[in-house]
Amino acid sequence: MKQQYTITVYAEDQIGLLARITIIFSRRKINIDSLNTSSSEIPGIHRFNIVIDETEEVVKKLCKQIEKQVEVLKAYYNLNSEIIWQELALYKVPTSQVTEKMVVERVLREYGARVVSINSDYTVFECTGHREETDKLVKLFEEYGLIEFVRGARVAIIKSSEGFHKKIKEFEAREPGEEVVENEFLNEQDKVFSM
Repeated sequence: MKQQYTITVYAEDQIGLLARITIIFSRRKINIDSLNTSSSEIPGIHRFNIVIDETEEVVKKLCKQIEKQVEVLKAYYNLNSEIIWQELALYKVPTSQVTEKMVVERVLREYGARVVSINSDYTVFECTGHREETDKLVKLFEEYGLIEFVRGARVAIIKSSEGFHKKIKEFEAREPGEEVVENEFLNEQDKVFSM
């Protein structure tokens, strides 16, 4: 049975990795509902949050395929009940409609929204929450002439995780990497590689 899963990927910050990861989904004709990339708690390591609707068997295979990428350190998958997550949404509404109908205070209180920008032509509201919450606000603002709406990708933290940073430190303690040795001829390229 298909369910909504959030795949969390920890990977080195490398150009082209995002394209290679998304190709894994497109080859299997799997639609990505949401995709967020950001730096993580570990310097030089990025975190991807990918939301899809699929069966657990397919999601397991996807994670294994993603982990085959050289730069990927680990890929996890979780149901919505196993993570804490939010999405950010922005709504642009005509200022005249909002002020005349006096909905501002109600929106701010009832939906936890806040005003980001007030212009003579439009007012921009911001709301964070789950998809259902931000969709309710879309319906409300449609009554007042919603001009524009955008929703950001999901950001999520795994509830039961002790943090990937701890796992990296434990791994480095068990299997320390070799010390990097600079090439002694690195600054003498003209002399070494001249014809």
